[in-house]
Formats: sequence, C-alpha cells, structure tokens
Amino acid sequence: MFIARATETTPAAETIVDRLSAYLELTKPRIVTMVVATAFAGFWSASAGAPDVARLTRAMVGVALLAAGTFALNQYLERDVDFLMRRTRSRPLPAGRLEPIDARRFGWWTAVAGLAALASVNLLSAGIGAATLASYLFLYTRLKTVTPHSTLIGAFPGAAPPLLGWAAARGALTLEAWALFTILFLWQFPHFHAIALLYRDDYANAGIRLWSVVEPEGTTISRQITGFTIFLLPASLMPALMGTAGPVYAAGVLGLGAGMLWLALRASSGARGDAQRLLLGSVIYLPIVFGLLILNR
Repeated sequence: MFIARATETTPAAETIVDRLSAYLELTKPRIVTMVVATAFAGFWSASAGAPDVARLTRAMVGVALLAAGTFALNQYLERDVDFLMRRTRSRPLPAGRLEPIDARRFGWWTAVAGLAALASVNLLSAGIGAATLASYLFLYTRLKTVTPHSTLIGAFPGAAPPLLGWAAARGALTLEAWALFTILFLWQFPHFHAIALLYRDDYANAGIRLWSVVEPEGTTISRQITGFTIFLLPASLMPALMGTAGPVYAAGVLGLGAGMLWLALRASSGARGDAQRLLLGSVIYLPIVFGLLILNR
C-alpha cells in the first residue's frame, strides 16, 4: 500500500520540483545574490552606526524580489534570442520548461512585490528601483540587437544596487553613494567585454550587436577594456578618500586594481585564454572590494 502510493505521487512531485526549479533558474539566483550583496554594502556604508535591522531586511527583500522579477522578465523578452545561442538554449523558456505567459506573470508579480517592499522603506529607493527596472527592460534589453552601445546603456541600471541600498538607509543620495555606483559602473566593462569575447560566435548567431561582433578586429573593445579598468583604479579609492572606508580597504583595492589592470591589458589582445582570465579576475574582484568596504567601514 505504501509503495503504491509513493509510486503514484512521484510523477506529480517531480513535476512540481522541476517547475519550481525552472522558476528559480528564471531569476538568475547567482546574479541576484551579487545584486543583494552590493545593495547591502550600500546600506551598510550609509548607516552611521549599527544598521536598522528591520529596515535593512525589508530593503534587501525588496532588492532581491525586484532583481529576480527583472531577470525573469528579461528572459521572457529574450526567449527567442536565447534559443539561438548554445549558452542559453537550455534556459527554461527556450527549452520549453515554462510557458512564456507564466514567466511573464511571475516576473511582473515578483518585480512589483519588490517595489512594494522598497516603498515600505522609502519612496526614493522604490523610485530608483522602478527606474532600474524600466531602463534594464525597455532600453538595454531592447537595444542589444540594435547597437553595441547597449553595453554602455545597460551599465547604468547594472550599477544601481549600491544606490538602492544607500537610499534605503538614508532616504537621500550623497556623493559617497555615487562613488559606489561609479565603481560598479566601471567594473562592468571589463567583465562584460570578456564575456563578449568568449561568446562572440554565439552572440553573432543571435544577432546581438556587441563590439566583439560588429568590430571583429577588436579595436573598440580593447580600448574600452583597458580604459575603463584604468579609471576603475582611482574610482575604487574614492570611498577611502571620502571617509566611507578605511586604510585596509584602500590597500586592498590598490592591489586588486593593479591585478585587474594587468589582466585587462592582457585581454585587450582578444585572445580567448586572456579573456577567460579577465572574466575570472573580475568575478573575484567585485565581492572582495565590496567585502572590504563592509569590513573596513
């Protein structure tokens, strides 16, 4: 009797688990974690003393839901493009594991819930969140198949998480908040250009007009990788110069910045191995920088 019941319910249980897994994948949980971490750093840096735990919790829940909903809607809008690329073909929508209408509803409900949570903190953080959602979905996502400048446009909403955290803590944006925004803004160029170099053929097949696709000789992408990484080094020191972080942070980001610059100079050649090392270096760089910011406030 027990075995028969287990056998009868197993398919349904597997279907539910698979469906929940597909919804989770739709939110890009690893990127959501990074978004929440950088927003947390903004909140923590903006707090004069011990942060208000209740406010912090509401803010981080709001940021997480908003990011998750935004990424789900992004995958809904890009489902046809994702089907054309090997690296994204197994995502829930192109693979047929979710229906587009379900993904759209899930994305909007999740994003709206995130905005509501941020509004419960203050209207400024909710306003920044709404602007981030709109610019990411209706500018950046739409322009990826139109112009290589979409990377520049997408870097603005991409750098918003520290502003969200700061606004949630203070109810205002100061120069210190914009310093954190600048770090994340500049970091995105070596990071995403490394990805563009590694998956150039995939992007070309899908009609996504990145610099690595429209300019195969690599002049512009090499200049941007090097140039933005050079600017990242002094920008990363701004929190220390403004008193938001201490000397341990300053020493750490100097070393990290020098390492990133070395990787960027190597990757500007366009070689695949150098692009892989730059991508790995950028993934290591960001959490350490914001971790130092939190620890050496």
